[in-house]
Amino acid sequence: MTSTPARVGTPVDGFSRASASVSGQSQAARVVSARRGTAHVARRALLVGALLLVTACAPGPNPEIGTAAQDGVVAGFWLGLWHGVIAPITFVVSLFTDEVTIYEVHNSGNWYDAGFFLGFGVLLGGGASGSRATWR
Repeated sequence: MTSTPARVGTPVDGFSRASASVSGQSQAARVVSARRGTAHVARRALLVGALLLVTACAPGPNPEIGTAAQDGVVAGFWLGLWHGVIAPITFVVSLFTDEVTIYEVHNSGNWYDAGFFLGFGVLLGGGASGSRATWR
């Protein structure tokens, strides 16, 4: 038994070759396109889920900003700078005791935060360490 080649216009898998050539896409191309669309939707859903997870970890407001600690001190920029420099040491100590914390909650707000992150950045070498040229 010999098979005869399909003629133009003869349905193959539900599509006629004529209609496939007119639309410019074969059935395989349509399936690949549908799969890409599904992967795109899945990637976006994963991104939205990751963003929601990250924003759920954001800290709330600090009601102690601007109020003095027991010793009457409100931590400002300079104390924030110092706390940033010693942050790795205080982190290790804070693992073993409840008396030491990394971050002073009785602070002046944004100035303390700026000092803290500047001090922590100085400790890590700042931006200058990343721009150093490497000679081979």
